[in-house]
Amino acid sequence: MPEQRTLIADRRVQQDDWVLLEEGAERPADAGVIVPVAEWLEAPGKDVAPLLSSDTELTPELAGQLLDAPLIAIDFPKFTDGRGYSIARLLRERYGYAGQIRAVGDVLIDQLFYMSRCGFNAFLLREDQIVEDALNALDTFSLSYQPGTDTEEPLFRRRMREARREQAVA
Repeated sequence: MPEQRTLIADRRVQQDDWVLLEEGAERPADAGVIVPVAEWLEAPGKDVAPLLSSDTELTPELAGQLLDAPLIAIDFPKFTDGRGYSIARLLRERYGYAGQIRAVGDVLIDQLFYMSRCGFNAFLLREDQIVEDALNALDTFSLSYQPGTDTEEPLFRRRMREARREQAVA
């Protein structure tokens, strides 16, 4: 039997009340389920959440429907597939999704900091990842050069603003 995957949500380990439903698996009675987006579109609900594959075309119509989802899971079939980063960033910045965006699949601790900058706030870790290292990885860098979903201004603008403030005080 495979190990239980660890869920990190909002920068802490949490109990996972959702089940990533495998195709053909029976739905559990006591948990919410994450299903492929096509299945979710047929029967959305409070206890059903969509799973977006990395090749999902995030149209404005689909994004509008996803705004009502209790959470959105984005699959990383391989750790080298970066398309999920773009999907998360679009959901946050262009479409204003404020709920949980969860990375699932081949999720490695080396990527958590960057995923969080793109809008992910939950990570279902691969079984072989060390939880303490994963939590530390979320704070890999204290400053970021580029804007992200967590910081709208690039570093050079923040520094320019601070320099103007210091000049005004002097």
